[in-house]
Amino acid sequence: MAHAARRTPEGRHLMAVSTSSIVDQYGRPIQREILTKEIAAPSTTGVRSPITGYPGDGLNPVRLANILRAADYGDPLRYFELAETIEERDLHYVGVLGKRKRQVAQLDITVEAADESAEAKKHAVFIEGIVKRETIQAELFDMLDAIGKGWSCVEIVWDTSEGDWSVAQLAWRDPRWFRFDRRDGSTPLIIGGYDADGVGHVTGSLGEAPFPPFKFINTVIRAKSGLPVRSGIARIALWAWMFKAFTQRDWAIFTQTFGQPVRVGKYPAGSSQADKDTLFNAVANIAGDCAAIIPEMMDIDFIESKNVGTGSDLYIKRVNWLDQQISKAVLGQTATTDAIAGGHAVGKEHREVEEDIERADAKAIDAILNRDLVRPAVQLQFGPQKKYPKVKIGRAEEANVELIVNSVDKLVPMGLQVERTFFNGLLGIPIPPPNAQLLTAPSSSPGLTSPLGNPVGNPAEQPALNSAFRLHEAHDPIAYLTEQVERLAGPGVEALIHELREVIARCSSLDEVKNELKRFNPGIAERNLATLMRISRTVANLMGRSNIPDA
Repeated sequence: MAHAARRTPEGRHLMAVSTSSIVDQYGRPIQREILTKEIAAPSTTGVRSPITGYPGDGLNPVRLANILRAADYGDPLRYFELAETIEERDLHYVGVLGKRKRQVAQLDITVEAADESAEAKKHAVFIEGIVKRETIQAELFDMLDAIGKGWSCVEIVWDTSEGDWSVAQLAWRDPRWFRFDRRDGSTPLIIGGYDADGVGHVTGSLGEAPFPPFKFINTVIRAKSGLPVRSGIARIALWAWMFKAFTQRDWAIFTQTFGQPVRVGKYPAGSSQADKDTLFNAVANIAGDCAAIIPEMMDIDFIESKNVGTGSDLYIKRVNWLDQQISKAVLGQTATTDAIAGGHAVGKEHREVEEDIERADAKAIDAILNRDLVRPAVQLQFGPQKKYPKVKIGRAEEANVELIVNSVDKLVPMGLQVERTFFNGLLGIPIPPPNAQLLTAPSSSPGLTSPLGNPVGNPAEQPALNSAFRLHEAHDPIAYLTEQVERLAGPGVEALIHELREVIARCSSLDEVKNELKRFNPGIAERNLATLMRISRTVANLMGRSNIPDA
């Protein structure tokens, strides 16, 4: 086992545990000894303590500004604690933030092979086994913690117990346990470094170490351009939450003061101190006890405030307005969270905005997983490749089934070729096995049938060959053809009989009828009937010829 000192992109020296042909994007060799271990787990006795502070207690504008400024200068501890605090104390913020994270975490995950080769498909199947584990939704939810804080980190705990490289866990790590390199403000560093079983202890200045290769998923989702610690929604929401907390406190004081009537006790002149004390105790306790005993000559009046409703409206409007601003920041709109009434067009537009944000988050997670999980997994299992599978997260495109069905119904008679199994996939209906009992369309009404089983136009004006769509399904093709001819010829025969009846009705003798028939010009019904008969005879002839065995 060879050891070699290498310089990381951050300028620090990294003692490689072992040389390897597999390197990360910075040219650093992997350290296999630490890949299957948890190196950034919490410890109550170490620097990565799970016990958090509460900087939100007694927060004011000056203190908040100092916390944000400290984060900008490389100490984001209090900022991350405060970002966690508002998720615990603001029901509206945690609701809209959770909605946005869950929208992406529950989307379908697909894996595309790098190409059509057998090896590339093998790689794709391997990645599917990693990204479609039962815990992946919760792990994606943890990755999406970056929406609020601007940055999140999960540690990849690899598993080689069965001989292959698989993922045992994507463990969320508290952002308080990390810092950003003070030279660029974006390279994450582990507080306290990490120890690879004594083989190599890796630390930098101030006890901070860069991420080892293939070990962490570094998620950055920006609400605005800038450094990770300044690009999260929490940075904006903290101000709204603080002002909302002020308003809620004032609202509580107002409610306590004016929410119940003022109780005034009156005592007659000359009352003793004991009588006064009795009256005061009754007035003080009557709100909670709703009962009191006082001397007969004393009374208690209840004086109600006249502006309780008007005064409380101010606080309600203030809190609702702040909640709406948070909804806009997190979801891009307010209709789906603040019960703001609007027309169908407004609701549809707001939903489209929400879908745009959902797609943007999903694409961001796609790129991060492909960079920090897919490529390392394939390299560890199969070695470096020229191309790698791609993970995609998102909703399947919804097809307009009604439009497709109507279009096919009209275009197939004009020559459009459509495979029958296409509709099984479109509608999610499995292809029936042989000899299965099938549903069939009713044939009570006359008329030609389209490939979808629907009547099409005027039967006398459509090519009779349209009905040949079903001929191959009939057990007795001749009987089926006869049935179809009888059904299609019905309107033409009835029209011909109707015209003959009119000729006979206006003639007074048989000779006159014969002369009228000689001068009779066939109408459209007769011509269509004749055409139908010729086509039917042609089809019958061709079917008979097809049944003749080859010599």
